[in-house]
Amino acid sequence: MQSDRVRGLVITIMFMSVLAAVQLGAETVRYIPKHDELKYTFGGHAPVMSIKSGTIIETWTEDCYDGLVKSPTDVPSKLIPANHDNPQTGPFFVEGAEPGDILAISILKLEPALPYGISSSFPGFGALNATEYTAMLHEALPEKVWWFDVDKAKGTVRFRSLKGTQTADIPMRPFLGCLGVAPARGEVRWSVTPEAYGGNMDCPEVCEGNTVYFPVNVRGALLYLGDGHLVQGDGEIIGTAVEAALDVRLKVDLIKGRSIAWPRIESDTEIMTMGSYRPLEDAYRIAHKGMVDWLVADYGFDMMDAYQLLSQVGKAQVSQAVDPNYTVLARFPKKYLPSGKT
Repeated sequence: MQSDRVRGLVITIMFMSVLAAVQLGAETVRYIPKHDELKYTFGGHAPVMSIKSGTIIETWTEDCYDGLVKSPTDVPSKLIPANHDNPQTGPFFVEGAEPGDILAISILKLEPALPYGISSSFPGFGALNATEYTAMLHEALPEKVWWFDVDKAKGTVRFRSLKGTQTADIPMRPFLGCLGVAPARGEVRWSVTPEAYGGNMDCPEVCEGNTVYFPVNVRGALLYLGDGHLVQGDGEIIGTAVEAALDVRLKVDLIKGRSIAWPRIESDTEIMTMGSYRPLEDAYRIAHKGMVDWLVADYGFDMMDAYQLLSQVGKAQVSQAVDPNYTVLARFPKKYLPSGKT
């Protein structure tokens, strides 16, 4: 066991050294969108820039409120135009990307762009609220706005109760609520919906230090990103995280001749697979089938052996249960992968 830990540490150090060397030689481009250049769907847009595989993108994303909520007294539903939720930066055209390839997005840096984050309840939205999908006769819960001050030095955001005097300093873990590519079959999908192309997955593991993999569905892939979150609990049950504009640095790599059906994530310690659908059980099944497929294709497992081992050591996380499709993340510890397989 000790030798396995040492071997794993050596492999990680070698990987990070190679990654650092690659980043030093990578082309870096900078793109800061004007407000009228933001997008509100995945698909249906001309690219803002063409990049090569291996390029580092330095950019910025607006918050889910379209940048229109500027004080604790602002009411989001009265300010945000219809279908202007979750504005997206992009899309970026990746040269050489064709349907059947994989796009790998390494998230290098995510930082709050402003000294505050915002969370709110929305009419007709949330896991414990009446919605279009969960039809109830009672009135929707009230719309409320919570204002979170950012402390970059401490790496926290401060919660303050709207009634009473409760406060809490919550450690930040910024991530992109939305990341994805153009959907298949020429579809154009609302920026609040997640599916096989990625989109509004609201998954906390789409964070700094991790790599996210997407199926390429159209020529150029067309990469979108947005909906910055500073912290979020499992499920995003009220319908919003601590939402914020983010400064973003990421690296885009193209993997030719390989294909996947749904998004995947890799960290230093885990491989992860995503499923986004309704009902929640189907999202769960999609995520875990994707993990079994990955273990068989890349790590040499027999299908039934992969199914058995995943059943014993796998973890599952409900990333969000509020969007038009729900999202489940299946997690598999790398320490159980065959030695030498990467």
